[in-house]
Amino acid sequence: MRLGSGTFAAGCVVIEVLGVALFLRGFFPAPVFSGAERQAESPAPEPSAGASSNWTELPPPLFSKVVILLIDALRDDFVFGSKGVKFMPYTTYLVEKGSSLSFVAEAKPPTVTMPRIKALLTGSLPGFIDVVRNLNSPTLMEDNVITRAKAAGKRIIFYGDETWVKLFPKHFVEYDGTTSFFVSDYTEVDNNVTRHLDKVLKRQDWDMLILHYLGLDHIGHISGPSSPLVGHKLSEMDSILMKIHTALLAEERDPLLPSLLVLCGDHGMSEAGGHGASSMEEVNTALVLVSSAFERKPGDVRHPTRVQQTDLAATLSIGLGLPIPKSNTGSLMFPVVEGRPMREQLRFLHLNTVQLSKLLQENVPSYNKEPGFEQFKVSERSHRNWIRLYLEENNSEVVFNLGAKVRRQYLDALRTLKLSLSRRAAQYDVYSMAVGTVLVLEALVLLLLSVPQALSSRAELDVPLLSPVCSLLFYLLLLALAALHVVVCTAADSSCYLCGLPWLAAGGVMTLIAALLCAGMSALTRVFAGGKCLSQNPPQSTSRWSELDLLSFLGTVGHVLSLGASSFIEEEHQTWYFLVNTLCLALCHQIYRKCLLGDDCAPQHCPHTGEEFDGVAVALQGKRAGPEGWELSRAPADPSSLEALRGSERWMVLASPWLVLACCRLLRSLNQTGVQWAHRPDLGHWLTSSDHKAELSVLAALSLTMIFVLVQKRCSLTSKVAMAFGLLGIYCYRAAIGNVLFPWQQDNKDISKGITEARFVYVFVLGILFTGTKDLLKSQIIAADFTARTVGLWEIHSGLVLLATLLLRPHNLPVLVLSLAIQTIMAQFVWRPLRHDVAEVTVMHYWFGQAFFYFQGNSNSIATVDISAGFVGLDAYMEIPAIFLTAFATYSGPVLWASHLVNFLTSEASSGSALSHACFCYALICSIPVSVYIILVTSLRYHLFIWSVFSPKLLYEGMHLLITAAVCIFFIAMDQTNTKS
Repeated sequence: MRLGSGTFAAGCVVIEVLGVALFLRGFFPAPVFSGAERQAESPAPEPSAGASSNWTELPPPLFSKVVILLIDALRDDFVFGSKGVKFMPYTTYLVEKGSSLSFVAEAKPPTVTMPRIKALLTGSLPGFIDVVRNLNSPTLMEDNVITRAKAAGKRIIFYGDETWVKLFPKHFVEYDGTTSFFVSDYTEVDNNVTRHLDKVLKRQDWDMLILHYLGLDHIGHISGPSSPLVGHKLSEMDSILMKIHTALLAEERDPLLPSLLVLCGDHGMSEAGGHGASSMEEVNTALVLVSSAFERKPGDVRHPTRVQQTDLAATLSIGLGLPIPKSNTGSLMFPVVEGRPMREQLRFLHLNTVQLSKLLQENVPSYNKEPGFEQFKVSERSHRNWIRLYLEENNSEVVFNLGAKVRRQYLDALRTLKLSLSRRAAQYDVYSMAVGTVLVLEALVLLLLSVPQALSSRAELDVPLLSPVCSLLFYLLLLALAALHVVVCTAADSSCYLCGLPWLAAGGVMTLIAALLCAGMSALTRVFAGGKCLSQNPPQSTSRWSELDLLSFLGTVGHVLSLGASSFIEEEHQTWYFLVNTLCLALCHQIYRKCLLGDDCAPQHCPHTGEEFDGVAVALQGKRAGPEGWELSRAPADPSSLEALRGSERWMVLASPWLVLACCRLLRSLNQTGVQWAHRPDLGHWLTSSDHKAELSVLAALSLTMIFVLVQKRCSLTSKVAMAFGLLGIYCYRAAIGNVLFPWQQDNKDISKGITEARFVYVFVLGILFTGTKDLLKSQIIAADFTARTVGLWEIHSGLVLLATLLLRPHNLPVLVLSLAIQTIMAQFVWRPLRHDVAEVTVMHYWFGQAFFYFQGNSNSIATVDISAGFVGLDAYMEIPAIFLTAFATYSGPVLWASHLVNFLTSEASSGSALSHACFCYALICSIPVSVYIILVTSLRYHLFIWSVFSPKLLYEGMHLLITAAVCIFFIAMDQTNTKS
């Protein structure tokens, strides 16, 4: 089967996307819980020896009513720090002098809302894939406090984040859900909760009241934790807590069965305002339990103690007189029951340790050898002896001292059991991971073996697919894979995703693996055969490696190897900054040698098509493989010197690498990213502070003007007008939401929510994209209409630039300006005069795209994703537009550089196969890191930082591969347009 190299590369990338999806499905398995798991069973009886104990039922509840006040993104220092003292005086009084217990609850990554709610109510550690499932939460089938409470006849009322309604669709007798993802709203989303309070607090027909306030989290996403809006929101939350607490005290009739008010956060907030990762600001949340049962003596000072967020599930269960959820991995917060009689304390601790020991038995085959299980058995024996002694003489000091010893044993056993269970929290579907890895590696091997043909002048290759499929080897492999599938699925102890698929789907995956394996073996055989022929007739080639070729190869290999270290992943931006700066120095050396020494740096031509290619080296080396090659049409006549350029242009060529270096250095100081230096102040923090809004306004206006100057020169008149009005609308939008100022706006008040202004800009974005598409279609109808094709492509690029300008924060507009400036400098004064070939130009575009991903403040932490970009111009949460806008804003750097690559090659390349070559090189250079990384992650799946560092990077790599597939399809579409034209 004969295919174009671009089409072949796109097909391989699509297969890799399928493989990565299977790998992710195995690496982040969705938990499966049977209905039998929530069946009622008798609670563990109290240990007894010599005399039968009558404590066989669950203990009675400790509290009559429970109110959970969950404030989204309530960082611990918002309550226990200076902001709490200043803005939450009533809460501070309760913490320091009132009847309360204070904790700093540690939330495990991922620190996003839905997994944290699951952790609070089930006590289990949710999987990392819940980051994706957070966008559309499914019904929670795992055993949890809410389900247990409903089964016990508790009446539960809920107001707030609709994630709860999705998780518990039929559990609330009354509810009112609010959209959690519309982060532009931080007032109405909380007012919709508060408006129910006065009515509900006067009623007595409920047992649990859950309030989930979202405004603080939305403020963080919009303007960060240093915003003055944070203080106002904390004061509002403090007044709400005071209202609830006073109402509970007024209605409290039975002092032996008081009410409980739980103030907590689901996660924290990073210094940039986001969350999702594992920094201290994101994982440390405030947890305050307020009840008259926690009366303290005068002078009793209680400092917040550290607990796990999962401990709340066991504590609430004990407090409500409910069974502890079966999948709970947390322990009872002992200060809650510290004031109860010794026998009750030991009873509560025994129930918790029994539940944890059962969970350990279900998950660890050799559970009896675990230290926690051994400690539990010792504690249970000691407890049994204490019960016997207590029943004989229950007031002696000996009984009390022995009870204190048993209590310490139980607490030690709880800590050890929790540690053992947390180590085994990751249940991997190794079969799905292996199948996904095989698919990815097979596609990569096919790409590597196809380099000689794919990078030839014809940009076509024979894909050895039909003949192997018809061979005996294919059917033998398919039979062996089918047998392996049956063996794995029948012998597997845990459920595998592939085993749960229909036989037709699983057979399709096995067929694809067998076909790719046969194709790879056929291609490998052909390479060896071709190499033997070449050894008998060695070609006389002058092909040699240049500095750029060596840098491209070593840079790619070095970056891939760096992904095996957690520190390099956390600070990956430093790797790309180094590579881009080194690239500029290499270009400077090449230009100076060519201009001043007259050295011939033109690409060396291979005399025979397909010769002197060797895997990745050649792909990165980028040598021409044919007489027509990859030359750029507008190069000087003499490739050995730049004397054809005029004086000013010559000086610009000499200065261009230094200009690019200066731009990169300026961009590095705009946004601190990564982990080690993310907390340090940068230019972006200075610009976004409320004291420098005037400076930010001037910078935004200048940036918008420069964007128009850099983009409009190749657009049609209609697109120029649309671009001008669109950029003006963007400034109006930012002024409307209060980010920048109008010259006549003196009172510094927001004009509107900016919805109308943003939609005004969307109209011009769509208009420019429509105009560009129309010009492309025109170039297909009118043959050889080169101008219409280049203008159409540039207008599409301009539309994407305008959309990125709208979505990026105002302080990030200089990133877009300098990106466009570097593209202009490199195209006019580097790639065109030096006649770089397609592979070199593609590698440079890829590197700059990756660098600009980090220049705009992104990192490999989920916390840096700016989800507020997904709601620009929306007055309600709409899932598909929000996901698209957020993804485009996050990956605007790589997307715009890929779009510029298409424009540059279409307008400059003399060979019609340039886009196919670029597509193949782009696919190859993106596939290598993804393929190697999934192998690294598999080998490091029990690493200490697997969930906090490696897993987020894995999600980023999967998303990047998906964008690469979209880019390759765009390359193919443009290549087809060029061919027809």
